[in-house]
Amino acid sequence: MSELAEHLRTVRARVDAAARAAGRDPASVALLAVSKTWPADDVASLAALGQRDFGENRVQELVAKARELEGVAVRWHFVGQLQRNKAAAVARLGAVVHSLDREALVAVLGRVGEEAGRPVEVYVQVDLGGPEGELAARGGAAPGDVPALADAVAGQAGLRLAGLMAVAPRGEEPAAAFGRLAELSARVRADHPEAVGISAGMSGDLEAAVAAGSTVVRVGTAIFGRRLLPSPSDAAHQPRESHQSHGPRGSE
Repeated sequence: MSELAEHLRTVRARVDAAARAAGRDPASVALLAVSKTWPADDVASLAALGQRDFGENRVQELVAKARELEGVAVRWHFVGQLQRNKAAAVARLGAVVHSLDREALVAVLGRVGEEAGRPVEVYVQVDLGGPEGELAARGGAAPGDVPALADAVAGQAGLRLAGLMAVAPRGEEPAAAFGRLAELSARVRADHPEAVGISAGMSGDLEAAVAAGSTVVRVGTAIFGRRLLPSPSDAAHQPRESHQSHGPRGSE
């Protein structure tokens, strides 16, 4: 608990400092703790420290933790690539979806949102490509396809378009990639003024993301630490490793 608390304080201080350096109110940047592979007990401990938002990238793990922590005041987010046949399970939990990247997901999520009488909040994920402009194959719609996809989301009564999400590509300075994301966000907001959210920035590049206008940073490693798991199915049952190493990692 004390180790998690220290890591949480450090990350929050980084976010606040980055916001102030960019001339922004620190309250304008939300911290999403990416709890994937870490036990529900860690989520409960961080929730007791005031952390509310938690992200998962596997549907099975998300559903299991949500069930185990029912009654704990947390808000779930889904940050992984989402399969169409599992999208409804995420939507029924009321989770915020950060990875809508194709129209096939729009109808599924929208239908569940309408049935629940509670629109599903979604971010359209953008593939920012790499240094040569190629798509990065890390999930996300091609930038040219994003405006139409945002239109499709906005046209669904069961969905609420929160904004755009992206991961900085490897092999490129993140500031340049986040700058492209900010420009695309402005283009989307011209048609959908409510879509003000930008979900960008992780353990190793959150400062660059906040400088570019990120409203949500997704941080896992710097809060929870590093761990190698023998298989995804073991994620919720492994003992904690040391948090001595918690530097940047590509997915957090």
